[in-house]
Amino acid sequence: MAHQAHDEPASTSGPEVVRVSDRNPRVRVVRVNRPTPGETTFIQATVVGLGVTLKHFFRNIIGKRDIETIQYPEEKYKYPPRTRGLHRLMRREDDHTVRCVACMMCPTVCPANCITIVPEESPDGSIEKRPAIFEIDELRCIVCGFCVEACPCDAIRMDTGVHAPPSEKRADAIMDKAHMLALGARSTAMQGGRGPDWREGRLADALVSDKQK
Repeated sequence: MAHQAHDEPASTSGPEVVRVSDRNPRVRVVRVNRPTPGETTFIQATVVGLGVTLKHFFRNIIGKRDIETIQYPEEKYKYPPRTRGLHRLMRREDDHTVRCVACMMCPTVCPANCITIVPEESPDGSIEKRPAIFEIDELRCIVCGFCVEACPCDAIRMDTGVHAPPSEKRADAIMDKAHMLALGARSTAMQGGRGPDWREGRLADALVSDKQK
């Protein structure tokens, strides 16, 4: 026995329903919207896209309102104040020797493994070790600043604000000890810290400051 179907008005949302089965209302015949010849050939969409491109092209050439490109390296973006930049090694009171004692804290904490330190004994005996080789691969560095935080003697900083320069060879991106010392300056930190009595010293400084006021 053939099942009859009756017409039903089109739904307000979704595809247009043409017929619904009288035996199972979930069985329906819907109208499929076929694309037009212009939509299937993409000619219309291509023309519209080229029109948008040409509009922006002439507007940027004549008015230069939407151009974000700068003339690098003549023009450069101003870096934010918290930009770390390239590494630098700080010097001791003699303004010559590096403050690093080759404790290996910075290469240990570095997540990119871009720091290489080869220690050697200090000839004057004032410190136990010093770095014979101190190199940082700036291409591998992720500028996290962990090396600065881990250093116990204020030997390395990342406050230059200078971006790593482009290089054609990987070896040119490796900063050695001499290069980082040239960017460094004399450290104002006290070697070895203030000692176990630093609280008493701070209290004394506070009392002197109060008397001066």
